[in-house]
Amino acid sequence: MARQLEEQITGRFPVGRRLRVLDVGMGRGAQALRLARAGHQVTGLEQDTRTISAARSALRGEPEGIRERVRIIEGDGRDTGVHFLPGSFDVVLCHGVLMYVQEPDPLLAGLARVLAPGGLLSLLVCNGDALAMRPGLAGDWAGALAAFGSTAYLPHSRAGSDAGGPARPERAARADRLASLTATLAGIGAPLHAWYGVRVFTDTVADGAKAPGAEELEQLLAAEERAGRTDPYRRVAALLHLCGVRG
Repeated sequence: MARQLEEQITGRFPVGRRLRVLDVGMGRGAQALRLARAGHQVTGLEQDTRTISAARSALRGEPEGIRERVRIIEGDGRDTGVHFLPGSFDVVLCHGVLMYVQEPDPLLAGLARVLAPGGLLSLLVCNGDALAMRPGLAGDWAGALAAFGSTAYLPHSRAGSDAGGPARPERAARADRLASLTATLAGIGAPLHAWYGVRVFTDTVADGAKAPGAEELEQLLAAEERAGRTDPYRRVAALLHLCGVRG
């Protein structure tokens, strides 16, 4: 997903431009730190105190120049209007957050409000069009049948936040459908510009599975990256990465 995000940033902004980035629900700060290392000014908004502590700990291990480029604010992503003025950011990230918000439209409208004209909005959501894939591939036929027509993303224990995505939910989460989010993004003035699938092939990897070696890992990432931008594969990914552009 970091590669997908980098593709959108480099394709939209001049090389070398220092961007103002807001990471809503920054988690442990994987994406925030990566973008700060690239020279961008990053503000992280997070409400979980333990996660904030982990992010601050990771930040302390960075050189001073990078630490100075990162600001962490404790707060709810739905309160961006309280913390920031309209048009304050060139890039707004909201990864693994919408799945825990029952009414996402106000949150999305707030994100668009703080995005500067021409700015990039990056969302990572559960794919509501492919909820039957995981139970079906695991041979859970009752679970697969129940997933059709549902919006509930079933809990899974594997963590993904350090890779820039959400932690696998420990509680039931809500999924979004591509068509619905496309309409929502158009309605808030940040129409969909590009979208990708995330975890096309690897969503069913068992907990505790042996980590791949360097060569196999590179092949895995290459396969996931290609599938994530290719139909029909990206449509059955566990997660969707949507990129909107503020008009």
